[in-house]
Formats: sequence, C-alpha cells, structure tokens
Amino acid sequence: MPKRRDMIVAAAAIGLVGGLPGEAGAQARNQPGRGSRAPAPPPGSPASTPLGPVDTIARQALIIDADTGAVLLEKNADERMPPSSMSKLMTMYVVFDLLKQGRLRLDQELPVTERAWRMGGSKMFVQIGNQVKVEDLIRGVIIQSGNDACIVLAEGISGSETQFAETLNEYGKRLGLNASNFRNATGWPDPEHRMTCRDLATLARHIINDFPEYYRIYSERSFRWNDINQENRNPLLGRVAGADGLKTGHTEDAGYGLTGSAKRGDRRLILVVNGLPSMAARREETERLMEWGFREFENVALFRASDTIEEAPVYLGEQLKVPLVGGRDVVLTLPRQWRRSLQVKLRYDTPIPAPVAKGQELGRLEVSGAGVPPMTVPLLAGADVARLGLIPRIPAVIGRMVGGA
Repeated sequence: MPKRRDMIVAAAAIGLVGGLPGEAGAQARNQPGRGSRAPAPPPGSPASTPLGPVDTIARQALIIDADTGAVLLEKNADERMPPSSMSKLMTMYVVFDLLKQGRLRLDQELPVTERAWRMGGSKMFVQIGNQVKVEDLIRGVIIQSGNDACIVLAEGISGSETQFAETLNEYGKRLGLNASNFRNATGWPDPEHRMTCRDLATLARHIINDFPEYYRIYSERSFRWNDINQENRNPLLGRVAGADGLKTGHTEDAGYGLTGSAKRGDRRLILVVNGLPSMAARREETERLMEWGFREFENVALFRASDTIEEAPVYLGEQLKVPLVGGRDVVLTLPRQWRRSLQVKLRYDTPIPAPVAKGQELGRLEVSGAGVPPMTVPLLAGADVARLGLIPRIPAVIGRMVGGA
C-alpha cells in the first residue's frame, strides 16, 4: 500500500529566492471635502500586525501587499464606515470598465444638468448647460474630487444618480465587495452608504490591475478646469517614494481618510485609513504607516512555477520518479526578521502509482511559521509517466511482494 510521505523543511534549507526586485469646497456639515475637524480617535488604540500591536490614531486602517494579498496591518478593517469621497473609486471603476467595453469614449461629451451644477462639496466647477468630455470629467473626479463631475458621469451613464447607484452595487457584488452599499456616486453622507477598509483595498487592487492605462491618472499632480487650477489632494504624492494614487475622503462624521498606494521595485502596498482628525494627521499618519510597511516586510519567492520541489517515487512507471512542482510562483510577504523561521511541509502518498499525467495533483505543500499566514499549495506532477507494459511490470510486482513494500 502507498505510504504517506510528510516532509518538514526549514526555509533556509530549500534555497529561498531573495527579496523580489524590487476636498476642497465643502463648508457645510457632513459634506465630502474639507470641513470642520472630526473628533480625534481615542489614543493608544493599536492595530494588529504579524509583528505585534502597532499604534495608529486612525479609527479604521488596513495595509495589504497588492501582489500576495498579505495583510500587514489591520484595525477595524471590516467595520462598515462612511467612506466619503473614497467611494468615488467605485464610480471610476464603472467608468473605466465602460470605456474598456467601448460603451463610453474619452472624447464623448456629456451634458451638465442643473442638479450637477448645484451639487455642493468639492467641485470641478462645471457650468450648467455645457458639454464636458469624459476625459476631463475623469480628471475632475480623480484630481479635483469633483462631486459635480461625478453627477455628470452618473446621469450620462444611467440617466440618474439613483439608477447609477444600482449599477455601483451590481459591480460591487461582482468584485466581492460584500460589505459595501452605494447610495450615490460621490460619497455624499447617507446612513446607508457604507464601505469597509477591506473592500476599499480590494477595489483599489482591481483598479490598479484591471485598468493600468487609466490608473496612471491618479498620479497627476494638478488639473485646470474653468480657469481654476486644483492640486491633487493625495498627501503621499511627492512625499513617499513610489506613491502613485489613489483617493482621499473627508466628512465631519467620517473624519479624514485615504486609500493610497505606492510601488517600490516589484513591491506594491495598498493602504486604507479613515477617521483621522485633520488633514495634517492624515498626511503624517499615512506617510508613517506606508514607510513602516515597506521597512518591516519583504516579498520572498519560495518557489517558481517550474521549480522541482521534490522527486517522488513512481510504482510501475516507465520512469522511476516524477518531479513535483507547485505549478505557479509561490511568493510570500514576510516580516524581515522572521524569514528564516518559515517551515514548509510536503505531503504526498508514496510510491505514486503509474500512469501519471502532467499537471495531476499528487499532494500538497503547506507553509507555516510564526507570524506567517498559513498557505496550502497543490503539488502537481511536472511530467507524464506512462505505465510499464505487462512483461516489464512482472519483476517490479514480484520485487515489491518479496520486499513487503
């Protein structure tokens, strides 16, 4: 009978590959944009990290590695909160997808209704009765955080903002934003308009990966419209190396928030914070946390897709062994000082009966260790192994019977 093969391998023994190469205009209460200062979160409220608790004054916070999905830091990351203008990321995702489908064009002009023109909070300052190109409206939303630009897009796409909110919810379900509910295109305060840090990070990751040709707009530093020049409100741009997006938010109830991203070498981090007491606190806290994430963690390539992890014996096969491969790159985000404490377990039945088909799942690889999120990767056959013919099989069967294996 086949025997169970369990092997525990220390990280240092398997030849780990080294680190990979690496709102303006709001004066009224609860309007998305600048307003009165939100109450400060209670001091001494730590976030959870693989390194232990880390203090942050944000009410909600999350940092993930964009490639591996590893969580570096989280605090109330699944708490449903008012996302304010950060929910404009969802509006932009829909616009980008419609552009990709050919249902919108960058040079297409959309009309400015009285409702869009009257919209309060942060503004692009579109004029009633004018036609505005989609490309300009996109910059009005991304760079200027224009609520009016959001309304023009929503009405131009769906006929009304209410109907557009239904579209946002449909897209949210497709993207797995299970804790989000959208009531408008802007993030304007509504007791039922809610997102979580985790959903915002997921949405940011989709924008970055699905629409790289449009994501670059998030790094533009300013945009002039109607003879009014407005600066990008993202406080990480120009202050944190590699920072290239995404979106700020603020209302009095929500506090100051940011969904931001930075890339250094082949590593990209996504940070979401909310509930900060001031613009200055948002700037300082997001810069500190982003630097912490890059400093304390690294990405480690455990195996490459074609690497042979183990050679397993084959019973009654034309070859004596079959290579076991992971079938994909296995990259982990690990705290730098804990990299060498990683353990890898290989589990498979041996010998493996022939025939064996390339890509056939033969076992699994389990990754664990202090501060390392558990991971299981299927072990696949790296080659075909045909079964021996009848005559060549006889000595092998007799030998196995005599040996008692």
